[in-house]
Amino acid sequence: MQTIERSGSLSGMKTSGTKKCHILIADDEETSRRVMSHFVSKMGYIPHTADDGEDCIRVLEESDDEMHVLLLDISMPGKDGFEVMNYLKTNHYQFPVIMVTASNEIPLAVKCIKMGAFEYLTKPVSMDRLEIVLRNALAESNLQNEVIKLQKELKSKEIFQNIIGKSTALRDTMEQAMMVMETDLNVLILGESGTGKELFAQSIHKGSKRKKGPFVSVNCAAISNDLADSLLFGHIKGSFTGANNDHIGFFEQADRGTIFLDEIGDMNADIQAKVLRALQERKIRKVGEKTERSVDFRVISATNRDFSQAIMDNQFREDLYFRLEEFPLCIPPLRDRGDDIWLLAKHFLDEFASANNLDSLQFSDEALASLLDYTWPGNIRELKNAVQRAAVTRKSTIIEMLPTPRIHGKTPSMPALHQQESNGMAVTQPSSAFSLEDHEREAIIKAYGLSRGNLTRTAKMLGIGRATLYRKLDKFSLQHLKNG
Repeated sequence: MQTIERSGSLSGMKTSGTKKCHILIADDEETSRRVMSHFVSKMGYIPHTADDGEDCIRVLEESDDEMHVLLLDISMPGKDGFEVMNYLKTNHYQFPVIMVTASNEIPLAVKCIKMGAFEYLTKPVSMDRLEIVLRNALAESNLQNEVIKLQKELKSKEIFQNIIGKSTALRDTMEQAMMVMETDLNVLILGESGTGKELFAQSIHKGSKRKKGPFVSVNCAAISNDLADSLLFGHIKGSFTGANNDHIGFFEQADRGTIFLDEIGDMNADIQAKVLRALQERKIRKVGEKTERSVDFRVISATNRDFSQAIMDNQFREDLYFRLEEFPLCIPPLRDRGDDIWLLAKHFLDEFASANNLDSLQFSDEALASLLDYTWPGNIRELKNAVQRAAVTRKSTIIEMLPTPRIHGKTPSMPALHQQESNGMAVTQPSSAFSLEDHEREAIIKAYGLSRGNLTRTAKMLGIGRATLYRKLDKFSLQHLKNG
């Protein structure tokens, strides 16, 4: 649990925790700012100041979400306290706001509370009263943060219940998926064969606002050019020989839901143009129909191919790639997931025993150690096969060793992957003309456009703080966006 650290107070009470508390004081009167800043410091908290509404918003945007309470004066030049409150509501700030004013009129107090203020204080502010209100506000903030944290954990467990593992690499990927799932951005899932890309696609759909709609999975490599129009967009009865009934295509089946284009990198070049048009127009035309119809879908696609080489070889359309890759999600290979290998192996062993009505099966220590000695080029799919073979060929309820893998000790060369040395071990990584920094820069530009130039919404869409966004704008020579 993340608690507020408080090194002391005027009443002599002392508490401690794991995180310093930051208080923002927005007031156009210098004396009021100085008095309250001094008082907040003596309470053991860290004060920040702003001299008007505009300055308050600027400080918040640059604070990287570190503020815990806002002391907000109502009457200020430029943007007043009520305008700041509207800004906070629009941009989904969660911390408590204590509004301060020279007027003690009841209607004004009621308006403050209706706008979401935690408390209303009148000037001159009683320091004893301020200490009590601040303490209560911080307790409320801490409780609210804990509730939000628990809600996220529960949602994550429900959404990712079919994905097994606790490694840092897997958790990081889950966090990225959580960031994008509630948006309508198209997601491109990248990763080697057998890493569980479709499970992540299903989880993103399950956690999205389209979760009540259909999830339609399409194997792009299996679609022939001759049948593409009919399979993807449908046909009407009598439109060609053998069309004895109307047929609803994959895109229409996914209306109000998600269409998952698996193995998108293997899609025929002629079909790519048709898919691009559907993505651009959000309209389809069935074979044999003269009119188009609108379809509401989200696209999640997946591939184990390197798009940069495919684009250079004119095997994949660059414009389609950028349509699909509004948010890239990289799934880590099994060899980078540490002890997840043991968790998965035990899961597959228990699953096999249950399906075949067997007594509980276990791995010997030597068998478990051998799991980490191999790089699993086939990833989770290969591990499952190995565990099942070991269960079938076992001599007792204890599995002493796994069958010798097809290739042992090193990861074989894979199309569109190159070997990179990491800690003395060969690790396969995507070799792409589109570097990680290129992806990051493009993601910032796209999020900026989608948020209509609002840097706070841009940062929230990217899952980073505003100060972090400002640093990245400087890093990628995008300083002009600050004034957009």
